[in-house]
Amino acid sequence: MGILDGKRLLITGVLTESSIAFSAARLAQEQGATVVLSSFGRQSKITQAIARRLPTPAPVIELDATNADDLAALPDRLREHVDGLDGVVHAIAFAPKTALGGNFLKTEWEDVATALHVSAYSLKAITVAAQPLLSRGSSVVGLTFDGRFAWPTYDWMGVSKATFESTARYLSKFLGPEGIRVNLVSAGPLRTTAAKSIPGFETFEDTWTQRAPLGWDNKDTEPAGRAIVALLSDWFPATTGEMVHVDGGLHATGA
Repeated sequence: MGILDGKRLLITGVLTESSIAFSAARLAQEQGATVVLSSFGRQSKITQAIARRLPTPAPVIELDATNADDLAALPDRLREHVDGLDGVVHAIAFAPKTALGGNFLKTEWEDVATALHVSAYSLKAITVAAQPLLSRGSSVVGLTFDGRFAWPTYDWMGVSKATFESTARYLSKFLGPEGIRVNLVSAGPLRTTAAKSIPGFETFEDTWTQRAPLGWDNKDTEPAGRAIVALLSDWFPATTGEMVHVDGGLHATGA
């Protein structure tokens, strides 16, 4: 018997086996959940191939989180595979190259808007789109990289994460009366596809390896995946608006 027995989950952001979302999907299935993945465009074929590497091959539905038609169609697309939802995992983020790598003062609004739309507003968009299927006691879990700080090279993605975290708090406020929890997992730097697209991201890895009290393996996504599964379960019935750090403890240290 697993802690997610009978749970029906939508998991976004599975692109490779190194994705945190892939670890979450694998562990969720091992804990008894039925998993539906989402992807869009040319990435869909990649996600479909990766979905077959899960313990139980998972269906993949089309969902561009910035597309109003896809969001409107989400409940019907999900109903082709499940009769309701008990959880959503938001693992989507994107910023144009001009919004990263030390270009903070030069980034134009159009690129900032793209980063905010994909990386922050999409949490609200997907959650509200899925809301008709979410039962009381459901859990929404998002992935962040602690937006309380100004990180090197992270620039407007850092601003997007701060906005993302605030969005989660407001969602927890407005969805709490419906019994829907909204929490975040702030993972340390991991060698995912998203991380590789950030110029100078290796500076984070060096810092974490040297300073995290518990140490840090930047290739191991399972600790973050376990935290996601725990928050999706019924073991946190009175926790919402929270950010759980899975970073080896570095967030608690000073200089």
